Amino acid sequence: MCEDPPISKKDYMSCRDLTILGCSSQQPTRHRNHGAYLLRWNLEGLLFDPGEGTQRQFIHADIAPTTVTRIFVSHFHGDHCLGLGSMLMRLNLDKVTHPIHCYYPASGKPFFDRLRYGTIYHENINVIEHPVNEEGIVHEDETFKIEAAFLEHGVTNIGWRITEKDQLKFEKDKVKGAGLRGLQMRELQTKGVVEVDGKEIQLCDVAYLRKGDVFAYVVDTRVCENAYRLAEDASLLLCESTYLDEHAHLAEGYYHMTATQAAQMAKKAGVKKLILTHFSARYPESEVFAEEARKVFTESEAAEDLKRFPFPKTDVRLPINPLQAHHKSLEDPE
Repeated sequence: MCEDPPISKKDYMSCRDLTILGCSSQQPTRHRNHGAYLLRWNLEGLLFDPGEGTQRQFIHADIAPTTVTRIFVSHFHGDHCLGLGSMLMRLNLDKVTHPIHCYYPASGKPFFDRLRYGTIYHENINVIEHPVNEEGIVHEDETFKIEAAFLEHGVTNIGWRITEKDQLKFEKDKVKGAGLRGLQMRELQTKGVVEVDGKEIQLCDVAYLRKGDVFAYVVDTRVCENAYRLAEDASLLLCESTYLDEHAHLAEGYYHMTATQAAQMAKKAGVKKLILTHFSARYPESEVFAEEARKVFTESEAAEDLKRFPFPKTDVRLPINPLQAHHKSLEDPE
Protein backbone atom coordinates (compact mmCIF):
# COMPACT_ATOMS: atom_id res chain seq x y z
CA MET A 1 0.00 0.00 0.00
CA CYS A 2 1.29 3.46 -0.90
CA GLU A 3 1.69 5.99 1.86
CA ASP A 4 -0.18 9.26 1.40
CA PRO A 5 1.24 11.78 1.16
CA PRO A 6 4.38 9.98 -0.03
CA ILE A 7 7.37 10.62 2.15
CA SER A 8 9.73 11.10 -0.77
CA LYS A 9 9.74 11.49 -4.51
CA LYS A 10 11.00 7.93 -4.86
CA ASP A 11 8.10 6.61 -2.79
CA TYR A 12 5.64 8.53 -4.96
CA MET A 13 7.23 7.22 -8.14
CA SER A 14 6.78 3.66 -6.94
CA CYS A 15 3.11 4.26 -6.07
CA ARG A 16 0.93 2.31 -8.48
CA ASP A 17 -2.64 1.60 -7.44
CA LEU A 18 -6.27 2.09 -8.35
CA THR A 19 -8.56 3.48 -5.64
CA ILE A 20 -12.31 3.08 -5.99
CA LEU A 21 -13.86 6.31 -4.72
CA GLY A 22 -17.31 5.16 -5.77
CA CYS A 23 -18.75 2.32 -7.85
CA SER A 24 -22.48 2.95 -8.11
CA SER A 25 -24.23 3.77 -11.35
CA GLN A 26 -27.15 6.17 -11.71
CA GLN A 27 -27.90 6.60 -8.02
CA PRO A 28 -25.75 6.18 -4.90
CA THR A 29 -26.68 3.66 -2.23
CA ARG A 30 -25.93 3.31 1.48
CA HIS A 31 -22.68 1.56 0.62
CA ARG A 32 -21.80 2.90 -2.82
CA ASN A 33 -21.03 6.44 -3.82
CA HIS A 34 -21.44 7.76 -7.32
CA GLY A 35 -18.57 6.48 -9.43
CA ALA A 36 -15.05 7.96 -9.28
CA TYR A 37 -11.70 6.29 -9.71
CA LEU A 38 -8.16 7.42 -8.93
CA LEU A 39 -5.21 5.78 -10.64
CA ARG A 40 -1.85 6.73 -9.10
CA TRP A 41 0.88 5.96 -11.57
CA ASN A 42 4.35 7.34 -12.33
CA LEU A 43 4.08 10.74 -10.61
CA GLU A 44 0.52 11.22 -11.89
CA GLY A 45 -2.88 11.10 -10.24
CA LEU A 46 -5.46 10.22 -12.90
CA LEU A 47 -9.05 10.82 -11.80
CA PHE A 48 -11.83 9.28 -13.88
CA ASP A 49 -15.47 10.40 -13.89
CA PRO A 50 -15.76 12.27 -10.58
CA GLY A 51 -19.39 11.81 -9.56
CA GLU A 52 -21.22 13.56 -6.77
CA GLY A 53 -19.39 13.36 -3.43
CA THR A 54 -15.95 12.62 -4.87
CA GLN A 55 -14.26 15.34 -2.82
CA ARG A 56 -15.50 13.73 0.40
CA GLN A 57 -14.49 10.28 -0.74
CA PHE A 58 -10.89 11.45 -0.93
CA ILE A 59 -11.10 12.14 2.80
CA HIS A 60 -12.44 8.67 3.54
CA ALA A 61 -9.77 7.13 1.31
CA ASP A 62 -7.10 9.11 3.19
CA ILE A 63 -5.69 10.47 -0.07
CA ALA A 64 -4.84 14.11 -0.64
CA PRO A 65 -6.88 15.62 -3.51
CA THR A 66 -3.69 17.41 -4.57
CA THR A 67 -2.55 14.05 -5.91
CA VAL A 68 -4.77 14.70 -8.95
CA THR A 69 -2.97 15.88 -12.09
CA ARG A 70 -5.42 14.80 -14.81
CA ILE A 71 -9.21 14.45 -14.86
CA PHE A 72 -11.09 12.38 -17.44
CA VAL A 73 -14.83 12.73 -18.05
CA SER A 74 -16.27 10.01 -20.27
CA HIS A 75 -19.61 11.77 -20.77
CA PHE A 76 -21.88 14.23 -19.06
CA HIS A 77 -24.51 12.08 -17.40
CA GLY A 78 -24.68 13.32 -13.82
CA ASP A 79 -23.26 10.24 -12.13
CA HIS A 80 -20.05 10.73 -14.11
CA CYS A 81 -19.44 14.44 -13.67
CA LEU A 82 -21.36 16.10 -10.81
CA GLY A 83 -18.24 16.04 -8.63
CA LEU A 84 -16.09 17.81 -11.22
CA GLY A 85 -16.85 21.35 -10.08
CA SER A 86 -16.22 20.64 -6.40
CA MET A 87 -12.96 18.83 -7.21
CA LEU A 88 -11.67 21.79 -9.20
CA MET A 89 -12.70 24.17 -6.42
CA ARG A 90 -10.95 21.96 -3.86
CA LEU A 91 -7.74 21.95 -5.89
CA ASN A 92 -8.11 25.71 -6.18
CA LEU A 93 -8.55 26.00 -2.40
CA ASP A 94 -5.43 23.89 -1.91
CA LYS A 95 -3.58 26.22 -4.31
CA VAL A 96 -2.01 23.42 -6.31
CA THR A 97 0.83 24.71 -8.48
CA HIS A 98 0.84 21.91 -11.06
CA PRO A 99 -1.52 22.16 -14.04
CA ILE A 100 -4.76 20.16 -14.02
CA HIS A 101 -5.40 18.62 -17.42
CA CYS A 102 -9.07 17.88 -18.15
CA TYR A 103 -10.15 15.57 -20.96
CA TYR A 104 -13.79 15.34 -22.04
CA PRO A 105 -16.02 15.04 -25.15
CA ALA A 106 -15.89 18.33 -27.05
CA SER A 107 -19.68 18.25 -27.50
CA GLY A 108 -19.97 18.53 -23.72
CA LYS A 109 -18.10 21.84 -23.49
CA PRO A 110 -21.22 23.75 -22.27
CA PHE A 111 -21.69 21.23 -19.45
CA PHE A 112 -18.01 21.36 -18.53
CA ASP A 113 -18.18 25.16 -18.26
CA ARG A 114 -21.32 25.04 -16.13
CA LEU A 115 -19.71 22.60 -13.74
CA ARG A 116 -16.44 24.52 -13.61
CA TYR A 117 -18.04 27.91 -13.03
CA GLY A 118 -21.19 26.86 -11.20
CA THR A 119 -20.38 28.91 -8.08
CA ILE A 120 -18.51 32.04 -7.04
CA TYR A 121 -14.80 31.56 -6.31
CA HIS A 122 -11.51 33.16 -7.22
CA GLU A 123 -9.76 30.81 -9.60
CA ASN A 124 -6.00 30.56 -9.22
CA ILE A 125 -5.23 27.09 -10.57
CA ASN A 126 -4.12 26.31 -14.10
CA VAL A 127 -6.80 24.16 -15.73
CA ILE A 128 -5.81 22.96 -19.19
CA GLU A 129 -8.78 21.72 -21.18
CA HIS A 130 -8.55 18.96 -23.78
CA PRO A 131 -11.95 18.76 -25.49
CA VAL A 132 -11.91 15.63 -27.65
CA ASN A 133 -13.45 15.82 -31.11
CA GLU A 134 -11.83 12.83 -32.72
CA GLU A 135 -10.72 9.49 -31.40
CA GLY A 136 -7.08 8.59 -31.35
CA ILE A 137 -4.08 9.91 -29.43
CA VAL A 138 -5.02 12.97 -27.34
CA HIS A 139 -1.75 13.31 -25.43
CA GLU A 140 1.74 11.86 -25.59
CA ASP A 141 4.92 12.58 -23.65
CA GLU A 142 7.94 10.64 -22.47
CA THR A 143 5.88 8.86 -19.82
CA PHE A 144 2.42 8.13 -21.24
CA LYS A 145 0.35 7.93 -24.39
CA ILE A 146 -3.36 8.70 -23.86
CA GLU A 147 -5.89 7.49 -26.40
CA ALA A 148 -9.62 8.12 -26.67
CA ALA A 149 -12.32 6.12 -28.46
CA PHE A 150 -16.06 6.67 -28.74
CA LEU A 151 -18.31 4.06 -27.15
CA GLU A 152 -21.97 3.09 -27.65
CA HIS A 153 -24.18 4.75 -25.07
CA GLY A 154 -26.75 6.86 -26.86
CA VAL A 155 -24.85 10.05 -26.00
CA THR A 156 -21.29 11.02 -26.84
CA ASN A 157 -19.22 8.85 -24.54
CA ILE A 158 -15.46 8.28 -24.50
CA GLY A 159 -13.39 5.37 -23.26
CA TRP A 160 -9.73 5.84 -22.42
CA ARG A 161 -6.56 3.83 -22.93
CA ILE A 162 -3.34 4.94 -21.23
CA THR A 163 -0.11 3.29 -22.26
CA GLU A 164 3.12 3.61 -20.33
CA LYS A 165 6.17 4.13 -22.50
CA ASP A 166 8.59 1.21 -22.77
CA GLN A 167 11.40 1.58 -20.25
CA LEU A 168 15.06 0.84 -20.71
CA LYS A 169 16.36 -1.66 -18.17
CA PHE A 170 20.00 -2.63 -17.70
CA GLU A 171 20.96 -6.14 -16.65
CA LYS A 172 23.47 -5.57 -13.89
CA ASP A 173 25.42 -8.77 -14.39
CA LYS A 174 25.89 -8.03 -18.10
CA VAL A 175 26.89 -4.43 -17.38
CA LYS A 176 29.48 -5.65 -14.89
CA GLY A 177 30.71 -8.33 -17.26
CA ALA A 178 31.17 -5.79 -20.05
CA GLY A 179 33.26 -3.58 -17.75
CA LEU A 180 30.97 -0.58 -18.20
CA ARG A 181 31.23 2.27 -15.72
CA GLY A 182 30.47 5.96 -15.20
CA LEU A 183 30.25 8.10 -18.32
CA GLN A 184 30.42 5.04 -20.53
CA MET A 185 26.86 4.19 -19.45
CA ARG A 186 25.65 7.62 -20.47
CA GLU A 187 27.41 7.36 -23.83
CA LEU A 188 25.88 3.94 -24.39
CA GLN A 189 22.38 5.30 -23.75
CA THR A 190 23.02 8.28 -26.00
CA LYS A 191 24.75 6.60 -28.95
CA GLY A 192 23.60 2.99 -28.62
CA VAL A 193 27.21 1.79 -28.74
CA VAL A 194 30.41 2.38 -26.79
CA GLU A 195 33.96 1.05 -26.94
CA VAL A 196 35.37 -0.57 -23.79
CA ASP A 197 38.97 -1.78 -23.74
CA GLY A 198 38.99 -1.97 -27.52
CA LYS A 199 35.73 -3.95 -27.67
CA GLU A 200 32.48 -2.57 -29.07
CA ILE A 201 29.53 -2.89 -26.68
CA GLN A 202 26.03 -2.32 -28.05
CA LEU A 203 23.07 -1.31 -25.95
CA CYS A 204 21.27 -4.52 -26.84
CA ASP A 205 24.14 -6.52 -25.34
CA VAL A 206 23.46 -5.32 -21.80
CA ALA A 207 19.89 -4.02 -21.73
CA TYR A 208 16.32 -4.67 -22.78
CA LEU A 209 13.06 -2.72 -22.94
CA ARG A 210 10.39 -3.41 -20.33
CA LYS A 211 7.10 -3.21 -22.20
CA GLY A 212 4.97 -0.43 -20.76
CA ASP A 213 1.77 -1.35 -18.94
CA VAL A 214 -1.69 -0.40 -20.19
CA PHE A 215 -4.70 0.84 -18.24
CA ALA A 216 -8.08 0.86 -19.99
CA TYR A 217 -11.29 2.54 -18.84
CA VAL A 218 -14.55 1.40 -20.43
CA VAL A 219 -17.86 2.49 -18.89
CA ASP A 220 -21.45 3.14 -19.92
CA THR A 221 -21.44 1.21 -23.17
CA ARG A 222 -22.69 -1.87 -24.88
CA VAL A 223 -20.09 -4.33 -26.08
CA CYS A 224 -18.61 -2.76 -29.21
CA GLU A 225 -15.51 -2.81 -31.38
CA ASN A 226 -13.97 0.27 -29.74
CA ALA A 227 -14.39 -1.26 -26.28
CA TYR A 228 -12.36 -4.25 -27.45
CA ARG A 229 -9.76 -1.99 -29.01
CA LEU A 230 -9.30 -0.02 -25.79
CA ALA A 231 -9.06 -3.20 -23.73
CA GLU A 232 -6.61 -5.08 -25.96
CA ASP A 233 -3.76 -6.58 -23.91
CA ALA A 234 -4.48 -4.19 -21.02
CA SER A 235 -2.62 -4.88 -17.79
CA LEU A 236 -5.66 -3.54 -15.92
CA LEU A 237 -9.15 -2.99 -17.32
CA LEU A 238 -11.73 -1.05 -15.30
CA CYS A 239 -14.99 -1.95 -16.98
CA GLU A 240 -18.64 -1.24 -16.60
CA SER A 241 -20.82 -4.08 -15.32
CA THR A 242 -24.15 -2.50 -14.52
CA TYR A 243 -26.23 -5.69 -14.64
CA LEU A 244 -26.10 -9.42 -14.08
CA ASP A 245 -27.11 -11.88 -16.79
CA GLU A 246 -30.64 -12.15 -15.44
CA HIS A 247 -31.15 -8.53 -16.50
CA ALA A 248 -29.33 -8.71 -19.83
CA HIS A 249 -32.38 -7.19 -21.53
CA LEU A 250 -31.94 -4.07 -19.39
CA ALA A 251 -28.27 -3.88 -20.26
CA GLU A 252 -29.12 -3.96 -23.95
CA GLY A 253 -31.91 -1.42 -23.61
CA TYR A 254 -29.88 1.08 -21.58
CA TYR A 255 -26.56 0.69 -23.44
CA HIS A 256 -24.74 -1.15 -20.66
CA MET A 257 -23.00 -4.49 -20.08
CA THR A 258 -23.49 -7.48 -17.85
CA ALA A 259 -20.69 -8.99 -15.78
CA THR A 260 -20.52 -11.90 -18.19
CA GLN A 261 -20.18 -9.63 -21.20
CA ALA A 262 -17.38 -7.67 -19.53
CA ALA A 263 -15.60 -10.93 -18.70
CA GLN A 264 -15.99 -12.24 -22.24
CA MET A 265 -14.51 -9.04 -23.59
CA ALA A 266 -11.61 -9.14 -21.14
CA LYS A 267 -10.82 -12.74 -22.06
CA LYS A 268 -10.98 -12.15 -25.80
CA ALA A 269 -8.93 -8.94 -25.55
CA GLY A 270 -6.12 -10.60 -23.59
CA VAL A 271 -6.58 -8.50 -20.46
CA LYS A 272 -4.50 -9.45 -17.43
CA LYS A 273 -6.81 -8.14 -14.67
CA LEU A 274 -10.46 -7.05 -14.85
CA ILE A 275 -12.10 -4.78 -12.28
CA LEU A 276 -15.90 -4.59 -12.57
CA THR A 277 -17.75 -1.42 -11.55
CA HIS A 278 -20.76 0.87 -12.14
CA PHE A 279 -23.27 -1.40 -10.42
CA SER A 280 -27.02 -0.91 -10.51
CA ALA A 281 -28.57 -0.09 -7.13
CA ARG A 282 -30.85 -3.13 -7.53
CA TYR A 283 -27.93 -5.34 -6.42
CA PRO A 284 -26.93 -4.84 -2.76
CA GLU A 285 -23.78 -6.99 -3.00
CA SER A 286 -20.89 -6.37 -5.38
CA GLU A 287 -19.30 -9.79 -5.09
CA VAL A 288 -22.07 -11.41 -7.15
CA PHE A 289 -20.67 -9.58 -10.19
CA ALA A 290 -17.22 -11.05 -9.65
CA GLU A 291 -18.68 -14.52 -9.13
CA GLU A 292 -20.55 -14.33 -12.42
CA ALA A 293 -17.55 -12.93 -14.30
CA ARG A 294 -15.10 -15.55 -12.97
CA LYS A 295 -17.08 -18.29 -14.69
CA VAL A 296 -15.67 -16.81 -17.91
CA PHE A 297 -12.53 -14.95 -16.84
CA THR A 298 -10.88 -15.98 -13.61
CA GLU A 299 -8.89 -12.75 -13.14
CA SER A 300 -12.04 -10.73 -12.34
CA GLU A 301 -12.72 -8.66 -9.23
CA ALA A 302 -15.56 -6.41 -8.17
CA ALA A 303 -15.04 -2.80 -7.13
CA GLU A 304 -16.07 -1.64 -3.67
CA ASP A 305 -15.98 1.90 -2.33
CA LEU A 306 -12.55 2.84 -0.92
CA LYS A 307 -10.98 -0.44 -2.00
CA ARG A 308 -7.49 -0.19 -3.50
CA PHE A 309 -6.25 -2.51 -6.19
CA PRO A 310 -2.49 -2.78 -6.76
CA PHE A 311 -1.22 -2.07 -10.24
CA PRO A 312 2.11 -3.90 -10.22
CA LYS A 313 4.64 -3.63 -13.01
CA THR A 314 4.59 -6.47 -15.46
CA ASP A 315 7.91 -7.78 -16.73
CA VAL A 316 7.39 -8.29 -20.45
CA ARG A 317 10.80 -7.97 -22.06
CA LEU A 318 11.32 -6.56 -25.53
CA PRO A 319 14.64 -6.91 -27.33
CA ILE A 320 16.53 -3.83 -28.44
CA ASN A 321 17.25 -3.89 -32.15
CA PRO A 322 20.98 -3.24 -32.64
CA LEU A 323 20.15 -0.98 -35.60
CA GLN A 324 17.51 1.13 -33.87
CA ALA A 325 18.22 4.62 -32.60
CA HIS A 326 19.05 5.06 -28.95
CA HIS A 327 16.15 4.88 -26.54
CA LYS A 328 15.20 8.25 -25.07
CA SER A 329 13.92 7.00 -21.72
CA LEU A 330 16.38 6.59 -18.89
CA GLU A 331 16.49 3.38 -16.93
CA ASP A 332 13.41 2.99 -14.79
CA PRO A 333 14.35 3.78 -11.15
CA GLU A 334 14.05 0.95 -8.67
